Amino acid sequence: MNPNLANLLGDTAASHPDKIAIRLDQAAVPYGALDGATKEVAGLLAGHGVEKGDRVGIMLPNVPHFPMVYHGALRLGAIVVPMNVLLTAREIKHYLADSGAKVLFVWSDFAPEAEAACAEVDTELVKVDPAEFGDLVGGITPAPEVVDVDGDDTAILLYTSGTTGQPKGAELTHDNVRSNVEVIQNMFDAGPDDVYFGGLPLFHVFGQTCCMNTGFASGSEITLLPRFDPAKALEIIERDKVTVFMGVPTMYAAILQTPDRDKYDTSSLRLCVSGGASLPGEILRAFEKEFDSPILEGYGLSETSPVASFGRADMERKAGTIGTPVEGVEMRLVDEEGNVVGVGDVGEVQIKGPNVMKGYWNLPDATAAAIDDDGWFSTGDMGTVDEDGYYKIVDRKKEMIIRGGYNVYPREVEEVLYEHPAIAEAAVIGIPHDELGEEICAVVAFKAGQSATDEEVQAFAKEGVAAYKYPRHIVIIDELPKGPTGKIMKREIDLSGVG
Repeated sequence: MNPNLANLLGDTAASHPDKIAIRLDQAAVPYGALDGATKEVAGLLAGHGVEKGDRVGIMLPNVPHFPMVYHGALRLGAIVVPMNVLLTAREIKHYLADSGAKVLFVWSDFAPEAEAACAEVDTELVKVDPAEFGDLVGGITPAPEVVDVDGDDTAILLYTSGTTGQPKGAELTHDNVRSNVEVIQNMFDAGPDDVYFGGLPLFHVFGQTCCMNTGFASGSEITLLPRFDPAKALEIIERDKVTVFMGVPTMYAAILQTPDRDKYDTSSLRLCVSGGASLPGEILRAFEKEFDSPILEGYGLSETSPVASFGRADMERKAGTIGTPVEGVEMRLVDEEGNVVGVGDVGEVQIKGPNVMKGYWNLPDATAAAIDDDGWFSTGDMGTVDEDGYYKIVDRKKEMIIRGGYNVYPREVEEVLYEHPAIAEAAVIGIPHDELGEEICAVVAFKAGQSATDEEVQAFAKEGVAAYKYPRHIVIIDELPKGPTGKIMKREIDLSGVG
């Protein structure tokens, strides 16, 4: 069997060509038509010289064109590089240069930043305009065959940041993603009668694997929402009879705060899924009571395709935990010396299984540091496990901020702040936020004789990073606290009055 992920869509299209695959309000695309569009996109890419193993960037929101391009590239055996549509030119340039992408598909509304980036690297830009897309692929000779790949061939490059340095490309193979899709299908008891809520960004691994690819493998319908709005989400649940709702905690909180939420018919819901950050128990209980649907919480990372553990509907659920390892996946907790810790003790979460990435793109040292010789991936997250095998995350990565379900790595923002001519020192820290989980705060000290206003510092940062990353709070101090080696000691910064 050819393990190419493009067959997840192609196989369903062959057996259910007339069933709706993707819906966006009144636009509905059947499986057969969607698969046909991927053949046209594959032909278009071939015309641009794209071959097996080449990288193709995708900078599209949640629209039907996303799976068309995504699976069209996979059909050729190319490697997909999904990108957040909110990235700045600076960030896009790094993704393109590092991956060596031949082509970048960008939604017309977000084209200016992409154009600026492509002007500096050797990447062709293809604008996707819904009014013109038919003409773009209309005269193309379709590529009917799905290129043969090995299961260990890279399918997706998902860029994920560390606490230092530039974002790294996590190489997910065809087998990595397939293994996760199969696990999710079984866990959700997913099938052709299901309708998935597609409000999670498809460029993110959660929406990509758990919603889009699992939906296609199951023959389900996916109803899209390009920009999350709680009232619109409730309208979609009622209109399209959504059965499986996937979201991050902020989505559940926003829905609970929606006026007149009880006027919507949400009785079709049979399962809700939460990931991306810990779901407060109060929100979980209130949502389940009001909408009469269980919420299952999961845990994973870009490097694990993403699902590593999950709460199960057929098992006891323990609020605040991330459940137990999914089928085929092992988890353990280790101390700083690599020794496995006991029940109730805190250790670093390590994961092993078919879902663990191949490695970091062109970074053998980073790969070796993350994955040991026995295949254990070190997550950097600290957790505990109870006597029943339920895991709980007690502390996220030392520096990472989770803002509204998005990972924000302080180092990226700090590097931009350090480019400001007046800033001598900068530290970016997450502070608690009732709705978003965490908000971003920048603490800066100026060079002698120089200064800037809070607004100027914020505007400067906003120019260099995506909209969800720039600091909403600016704190100006004379000097940042430092340790014996001169390293900035963030834990000694007093932010008690901020927020």
